Amino acid sequence: MRKLRPGDKNKGPGTLDYCPKSHSQLGRSWGADPGPLAPPLPRPLQNLLLLWTLLNCGLGGSAQGPGEWTPWGSWSRCSSSCGRGLSVRSRHCIWFPGEESCWGDTHEYRLCRLPDCPLGAIPFRDLQCALYNGHPVLGTQKTYQWVPFYGAPNQCDLNCLAEGHAFYHSFGRVLDGTPCSPGAQGLCVAGRCLSAGCDGLLGSDAHEDHCGRCGGANESCLLVQRVFRDSGAFAGYWNVTLIPEGARHIRVTHRSRNHLALLGGDGRYLLNGNWAVSPPGTYEAAGTRVVYTRAAGPEEKLQAAGPTSEDLLLQVLLQEPNPGIEFEFWLPRERYGPFQAQAQAQALGWSLRQQQPRQVEAQPPELPAAPATTVPRIPTPTPDACEPCPDTRGRAHRLLHYCGSDFVFRARVLSRLHQAQETRYEVRVQLIYKNRSPLRALEYVWAPGRCPCPRLDLRREYLLAAQRLISPDGTQDRLLLPHAGYARIWSPAEDSRVRLASRRCPV
Repeated sequence: MRKLRPGDKNKGPGTLDYCPKSHSQLGRSWGADPGPLAPPLPRPLQNLLLLWTLLNCGLGGSAQGPGEWTPWGSWSRCSSSCGRGLSVRSRHCIWFPGEESCWGDTHEYRLCRLPDCPLGAIPFRDLQCALYNGHPVLGTQKTYQWVPFYGAPNQCDLNCLAEGHAFYHSFGRVLDGTPCSPGAQGLCVAGRCLSAGCDGLLGSDAHEDHCGRCGGANESCLLVQRVFRDSGAFAGYWNVTLIPEGARHIRVTHRSRNHLALLGGDGRYLLNGNWAVSPPGTYEAAGTRVVYTRAAGPEEKLQAAGPTSEDLLLQVLLQEPNPGIEFEFWLPRERYGPFQAQAQAQALGWSLRQQQPRQVEAQPPELPAAPATTVPRIPTPTPDACEPCPDTRGRAHRLLHYCGSDFVFRARVLSRLHQAQETRYEVRVQLIYKNRSPLRALEYVWAPGRCPCPRLDLRREYLLAAQRLISPDGTQDRLLLPHAGYARIWSPAEDSRVRLASRRCPV
């Protein structure tokens, strides 16, 4: 379908161009030669009209413009009484000799949908072929019974096969609105097979973008695309991500003997729940259809067009270490911010990471004085006795630890306790930049050794990058600050640097 060209003038449907095409025509238009039936205009009125024409028409030897379209007429009734058909509307071009004709089409077609045809209804093309039953064709008096033939080159010609014979005959074009072929989405219009765009117009190339907007350019939504690499420490269900309401084009895939699981907003399993593996197929969930496939090899996929009508929680049923679960979906812009800020910390509040017991910071009791004959006890090293920590400044160090860590957050150090060969800090989480599972307001961060590096001072705020460490028996779940890891005193400049690092991590 031809559209108006860029820059075409649109003076409004049904209007005429009264601007003269030259200076000489201007003089003839406004009283130079009114003709025998029209009295000459008074000179002041002629001058006024001349001035109006110069201001509004901008005479300068410009090319003649196109003719003008009348307004579109109303849409016709649907060409079919059931199923799919088409409606048409038309307009007319008004133009004068010497002008260009109008640019565009005189007719516009749109798809119309009616209730499905009843079982046993005769298809539209069959009816058209049957009109020639019993009538002589091919210049003879012999008659035939005709049925549609779909092997001819042009599928919008009425090609009919003579029953009981090995030939077909073309009776011209099919009627507008005839399906191009059985099961096809296109309809025949003026001998051409046209499909409808998302605007419903046949021959239109308009399509929905990833945000679900017809003719859009993905400007109203953002792509969430990540890899969940948490391997877990015991078999069972582990949270992967929240899929918020409104998500579109959902795709999840992995290659392992683990199984993807899906929970609805009410907490009930929709797929692979309660330690039972569901068969592959299509499942209704959150107002969309979720296609679950499991190949012969160790590969699973979840796909859904969306949009989802409620939040969904994606989990994995671990049976072996997780090699990585890739997931992606598109979110409306207004939902992307809350998802980034709250989904991991609040919606995944059912996390299996165990609570660390908080306790009063008790000071170790003083030991009685040893007799003079005993070997003196080696004093516990003080912070001043610790060796200087290695230099960990620089952008490369920041990028390495930000991208390789499970958690990056701003926290204030509340207390410090040395235990055996490790140091435990209690911190108050102020701001979360990155987290693979929820963080609470108060957390413990563990560092190896009694002289940890980096060393955190009490009552100061830091930007920390921590790893998640789970004991083999699954009884301990800790945040570990690696030796010579990332711990910078918080400042607005450091905040900007860490946000920049977040955009440079590989997906």
